[in-house]
Amino acid sequence: MDARPDPDTEGGALGLWHVSDDGAIAGFEPRANPAHDSPEPLVWAIDSEHVPAYWFPRDLPRGTFWAVDTTSEEDVERFLTGDRTRRVHAIEASWLPAMRDAHVFAYRLPPATFERYERAAGYWVSHSAVEPVEVVRLDDLLAQHADAGIELRVVPDLRPLWQRVIASSLEFSGIRMRNLGSAGI
Repeated sequence: MDARPDPDTEGGALGLWHVSDDGAIAGFEPRANPAHDSPEPLVWAIDSEHVPAYWFPRDLPRGTFWAVDTTSEEDVERFLTGDRTRRVHAIEASWLPAMRDAHVFAYRLPPATFERYERAAGYWVSHSAVEPVEVVRLDDLLAQHADAGIELRVVPDLRPLWQRVIASSLEFSGIRMRNLGSAGI
């Protein structure tokens, strides 16, 4: 079995995932998620296309970015070395040891009760409790990125790059950015 979540479940159905440092989760109960301004209790999942943004230790701050149809050629050249298909995940160098030492667990969730969360790309929500149908341990997260063809860009300070990315025409997602500069402490 491939250690990386497949893009789709068998039969071409939607692949939905929850990624955690905890490998012993039996089920997911709906809960509020302040990060998404959602006071309503929900179970959150991420689709297969966007799940690589979670191939990190939970608290590690990262910026992810990629081109979409509306991304300018100038931004593709500037941020993606001219490759419109390139996806970049950027972290601060101080977090590299945590990345090297980490493993995570990807829980495949059954899509039946999920609906697309319209305010953020790749997110899906369920109002019902959900039991995973599979758990995959992901070791060597650096290799996970390399094997998936995702550039892991390690920079001394993520803030300057991130400010340029969010001002660009790229699609992007910043996760745990409040932890910048803390190096896992």
